[in-house]
Parts: sequence; structure tokens; C-alpha cells
Amino acid sequence: MTIRLTRRAALGAVTALAAPGLSQAQRGADPRVLRFVPQAALTNLDPIASLAGVAVNHGYYVFDTLYGIDARMRAQPQMAEGHSVSDDGLAWTIRLREGLFFHDGEPVRSRDCAASLRRWGGRDTFGRTLAAVVRDYETPNDRTLVIRLARPFPLLLDAIAKAGTAPAFIMPERLAATDPVRPVPEMIGSGPYRFLADEFVAGSRAAYARFDRYRPRTETPEWTSGGKVAHFERVEWHMMPDAATAASALQAGEVDWWEQVAADLIPVLRRSRDITIANGDPAGYMGVLRFNHLQPPFDKPAVRRAVLAAIDQPDFMAAVTNSDPSAFNVCHSFFPCTTPYGRPPAQDPMASPGLDRARALLRESGYAGERVVMLNPADFTSIAPLGVIGQDLLTRIGFNVEFVTTDWGTVLSRTLNRNPPSQGGWNIYPVWWSGMGIVTPTQNALIRGQGTGGWNGWYESAEMEALNAEWLSAPDEAARLAIGMRMQDLAFRDVPSVPLGQFFIRTAYRRSLTGVLEGPRPVPWNARRA
Repeated sequence: MTIRLTRRAALGAVTALAAPGLSQAQRGADPRVLRFVPQAALTNLDPIASLAGVAVNHGYYVFDTLYGIDARMRAQPQMAEGHSVSDDGLAWTIRLREGLFFHDGEPVRSRDCAASLRRWGGRDTFGRTLAAVVRDYETPNDRTLVIRLARPFPLLLDAIAKAGTAPAFIMPERLAATDPVRPVPEMIGSGPYRFLADEFVAGSRAAYARFDRYRPRTETPEWTSGGKVAHFERVEWHMMPDAATAASALQAGEVDWWEQVAADLIPVLRRSRDITIANGDPAGYMGVLRFNHLQPPFDKPAVRRAVLAAIDQPDFMAAVTNSDPSAFNVCHSFFPCTTPYGRPPAQDPMASPGLDRARALLRESGYAGERVVMLNPADFTSIAPLGVIGQDLLTRIGFNVEFVTTDWGTVLSRTLNRNPPSQGGWNIYPVWWSGMGIVTPTQNALIRGQGTGGWNGWYESAEMEALNAEWLSAPDEAARLAIGMRMQDLAFRDVPSVPLGQFFIRTAYRRSLTGVLEGPRPVPWNARRA
């Protein structure tokens, strides 16, 4: 089965440079302004409460982290001056750099960091794992944070430095007191850019101004670490109604950077000598179908296994990459296949996909024709094709599918609803995860069994969590790798999610931009106009 998705009308519009995306005034924008088209509409601004990739990208403008990661995925000091660890591994002392200020003029204090880590630890997959062993956060003075643990946690820096979903952003204590699932009322951080709240139009426009009191580190910038030098006075986010409009605006020079290029528009953009096409996240993206484990029919593992048996990854990957074989990997794994844990299990249940076998498994599962509400974001060009292919596949297997197509913000909001579909809930939806966010078992929300405290879908498994605890206490990387493979074996039996493959999304920007950093996030620092 192969389904091709095309947008011939859109391609024609782009070639003709139709439907300009910005007003005449915006086209004549100040050269000190960076004009950026994000991956999706920004609606929920809080990168802890939202977990959406677009909110996290926004978060890196506004907030900073105690530690960042370099190009080798090693934790490096960022807001921190450095740290020390007690001999028994139960006390980590982190010293803040001098001269750190929030956008409201208040200095960054250790108690802000403690409150921020507490909030983050109530929301993030890796953060919850760390929070379970934290006895207390102590703040003996304004620049010293002591994290006291109940047992050693060697990966503490990896946890607070990670660049995936819900990084450990530092915000003022008064904001960090907010429940982690409720958005904070203000966007006040200590990052290189200030959020301009009075210019924000949800789903349409956002603006940021360089924060004059931000003190960059002196090290060369890499990924989310090093010197975050803001060369642009201002950054504007222009959220385009469709891919053709974004491509037209980029070709015309109305915008400088389009974060995620629709795959079928790449050939058109490559013909322009004024545009650079580059790779986005070097770890790629992992497409998945995510089940709601609280509601029938996907509360039954047998029903989930029937879906897994039908998945032929090239069908999904061709749809999302415009059939470019260099842009995807068949990846029968819950981890990116370009990383150490990304390997198929010895007994690969995805090795021989087939509709007949899937139909037989579905009949044996006891599925009784219950309605399956499948959500799909029509405005998210790197996710929507996964939903279209998935809906067709589920229907052909024998599911009674109600396909709900809406915008990405509505999809995200609805996936928070744990009620039955008849009360605004859901059963399944397609999504992708940045590969960088799921490179190790403990941070991999696709498989972690944290129940209602975990990722939307709420898969619960005491066995998976016991394996995770074993992984965290393993003596070396070889032992961790072996445990990680056991966790993946369990995931293929329980099927908390269905892996659809690993793919790479291209980014595009005007050649007049230099210094654009490769990494897991499209960050504005280091970039400048030639």
C-alpha cells in the first residue's frame, strides 16, 4: 500500500510567487530584524505546560538553563559557573554566574532556580525521574544551589541540560510557583531575548527584543550551550496560513528563515540562488501514532498490537518526505536509528507487516466496533500526512474511525483531555518527537510507563519503570545499553506508541543569513545578516 500526497496547486502558487505573506510595511522591514516562520502556530506560550515543540523553541529565546548541551550531547555550564559533587554522590552544589538578570530587572537568585526545577520536575519525563530522588533544594545564598538526593543520580546534569521536550528553563520564583500544567501568567526569563507581550497575536505573530542585560558566555556556541550572542535587535515570528505562502514569502525576501520546509516544496526552493536548504535537527524526528491508554479500545494491548502489525513504515515516510529516500530511515525502534539505542529488537514484530494478519489480530482482540476518534492537525505539514495514511490504514484493518481534522493548537488542547471521546476526549493521534528528546530510555516519553504523570496517552507500566530505575543505577554504558534493549522489548509487547520511522526535516533561510547554528533547536543567537 502506497499513498502519495501532493499539493500541485500549492507548487504552482509558489512558482508564480503568488499570495505574499506579509504586508508592504513588513516587506520593507528593518535589516536589524530577523523574520522567522516557525514550524506551527504558537498559542500556548509556556514551554513547561505545553510540551509542544514550537513552545519550546519560543522558550529558548526567553529563558535560559543552568546547563546546555554541545554538539556531542555533553552537558556544559550555561547559567551555572560550575558545580561540585559530594563523595557519596548525594549533594550537588551548583554555583551561578555573576550578573544574571531577569527581563523585569530582578537578579537571578538560587531560589528562582530551585523553584523552576521543582516545577519542571513535575512535568517532564526525565524531570519526574530526577524529582523522585530529590530530598531537597537548598539555597544557602543567592548564587548557590544545593540539590540533595536520597540516592545517587549520576545523570543529574544530563537531565537539567537536555534540549528535548520541556527543558529545565529557569524563571522567577513567583512564576515557577504555578502548577506545571497551567500556563504561567507572564513570559519573564533571563534569556537573550525579551518577549513583547503587547505584540503577540496567538497563532499569527510574536515578537522579541534583544535583552541588553544578557551576558553571553565566552565559549563558542554549540547547540544550546556556549555564547548566545544576539546580533539582531529584534526577531519577529510570522505564522503562515499554509506552506505555499511561507515558501513564497521566503523566495520574495519577505521573511529570512522558514524553520521546517514542506518536503514537496524543496525542489522549488532549491532553484533559487538566494536560499540555503539545510538539515534541521541532526538526530532527525521520530514519527509515531500515540494511543490513549485510558479509553477503549486502545486500553487493550491486543488492540494496539493489531495496529503495530499493519504498519509499513515506508508508506508513512514517503508521505511526509515527498518520497525522498535520503530524507528518512526505516527504523523499527522507539529510539532514533542514528543513535546508540536505535536498533530493532531481536524478534522484530514490524519485520513483516500485513493487513490480513492485522485484521486477524484485531478480531482476536475482542474489538467490538467502538468508534475511534483520530485527531489530525491539518496545518502542520510534517504531521498531517502521517494522520491521513494512518486513518486509511486503520479503516482498512477494520476500525470504525472518526477522523477529526483541525489545527495543531486544538489537537494539543484536546490531547490533554482524559475523558471519553464523547466528552471531548480522543483515542489516537499522529505526532513526531525530536530525536534529541528521546535518545535515552529515561527521557523517552514514547515508552516510559508513568501513567497519568507521564506523556499524554498515559501508558502505565510498573515493569517499565522498574527497568528505568535499573538503567539509572547501571555501572556503565554497556550495562545501560543492555537494559535499554530490554525496555524496548517490553515496549514492543505493550505498544504504548507505534513507531512510524525516522525522518529529517529541512530548514531554509536566505543566503544573506550567516552563522545559523545546526542543532536540535532553531535558535537565533549567532545568526547575523551578511
